[in-house]
Amino acid sequence: MSEKARVLFEALDLDADGQLTRVEVISALRDRGPTLAAQGVLPFWGVQDAEASSALFDAADANGDAVLTFEEFTAVVDRRFGW
Repeated sequence: MSEKARVLFEALDLDADGQLTRVEVISALRDRGPTLAAQGVLPFWGVQDAEASSALFDAADANGDAVLTFEEFTAVVDRRFGW
């Protein structure tokens, strides 16, 4: 698992509970995405609209419980972002 994925996960985990909800992912990418991209934490093309962010969440939610663990998140972003 990459360190970049860890940094991104923590940036998106708005309530710092160790899990991501759909609302957190969409809100954090909307509000923090450009800054995270400028810092190199997220590829610029990874800053997307709510629909694309929601689709990323669905792709990562392997067990369908509507929350993402770090492991679920990392499995998708490492592959998708080429980390």
